[in-house]
Amino acid sequence: MKRLPLSIAGVKLLLLLVFILLLITDSDAQHKQFYSPIMGRWDITITADDGKQYPSWLEVTLSGNSTLVGRFVASGGSARPVAHVYFNDNKLSFAIPPQWEQETNDLKVEGTLQGETLTGTMVSPAGKTVNWSAVRAPLLKRTKPPVWGKPEPIFNGKDLTGWHALGNNQWVVENGVLKSPHSGANLVTDKAYNDFKLHIEFRCPEGSNSGVYLRGRYEMQIGDGDTTHPAFERLGGIYGFIEPSEDAGKKAGEWQSYDVTLVGRMVTVALNGITIINNREIPGSTGGALDSKEGEPGPLQIQGDHGPIEYRNIVMTEAK
Repeated sequence: MKRLPLSIAGVKLLLLLVFILLLITDSDAQHKQFYSPIMGRWDITITADDGKQYPSWLEVTLSGNSTLVGRFVASGGSARPVAHVYFNDNKLSFAIPPQWEQETNDLKVEGTLQGETLTGTMVSPAGKTVNWSAVRAPLLKRTKPPVWGKPEPIFNGKDLTGWHALGNNQWVVENGVLKSPHSGANLVTDKAYNDFKLHIEFRCPEGSNSGVYLRGRYEMQIGDGDTTHPAFERLGGIYGFIEPSEDAGKKAGEWQSYDVTLVGRMVTVALNGITIINNREIPGSTGGALDSKEGEPGPLQIQGDHGPIEYRNIVMTEAK
């Protein structure tokens, strides 16, 4: 059978199809080439020279086709962007510019991936080296909606029964109000909680600052500052991660309230009866967390080391 020669148009069409096929194949190869086992979220535990352990957190994501970037939370402070995460032959490294004015050097992090575990060292801006280890952060996804129990007051309005201070206690109870008259220790519940609804009322004087740590790991920010431009470091934010959708705060020195629902990582927050965070995911522990064990229940922690603060009417409704 005699074959007919291809026309010029036919040849062009054939070449175009081959070019498209090569592009698709090359694109697939790039995606496979630049996938990295370091990607994801990591719960970090830092071990100091004295044996004390401090929580930290890291997220590594892909920017474009080849660049690994991230977010990092130290034992204190907010989440900070990581411009470039280097990972080769199971070796991790990155550096972050100073966060505080008194710091002059970068924070430097190095680690090694072995299976699903990371271990390494950090060099602080002051030049001190500490060891750290990390495991993959749990997803905390729930397969069923919660069944809520009965609301229970966890502050009795009389004394600190059910609570303990993390250090020298400056907290007092007067006329049904839990007070920290000056900077001192944080206060923590004796009991740990998993999924819950929380109602808590607070009064923050001008110039002061506080926070409520959900499960002891995720800080709901409290402050007296201007909230006309909502931000995650101001009143209503999940510190370092989630900013409120609108300004619902009152003036410094007035009583205000939070109503918080936490199910897995998903949080909904109402400030003074107005929903300002609606079913948003908390990606990881915030600075000042008690530990990095996100898969476990944790206590309620209220911050007392940033100036005077008052609380009252603290009510917890647990998921069964």
